[in-house]
Amino acid sequence: MSKTLFEKIVAREIPATIVYEDDLVLAFRDIKPQAPTHVLIVPKKPIARIAEAKPEDHQVLGHLLLKAAEVAAQLGLKESGYRLVFNNGPHAGEAVPHLHLHILGGRPMSWPPG
Repeated sequence: MSKTLFEKIVAREIPATIVYEDDLVLAFRDIKPQAPTHVLIVPKKPIARIAEAKPEDHQVLGHLLLKAAEVAAQLGLKESGYRLVFNNGPHAGEAVPHLHLHILGGRPMSWPPG
């Protein structure tokens, strides 16, 4: 099976503007930002989407959420607020079959999202 785009970014086979990295996750700027600040945070372990996560993935998923808050604070979004988004499947807008969490901020956001 070939690597996903995000696995190639994690392996440094494709360049990205990385804003955070540790043993479990990598965060980088989205190449098509939908907000003034738009960062994707991905687990280094390939998990296609949240619906395919296994019970043994709970540690990396919890870590991903905690690190998303830290990255958002690092990017100056803590006070004004930010949106966290998982897309699960094609109807949700999932473009890459590698679980990723969008961190969006830097402008007021409306609800519901379109």
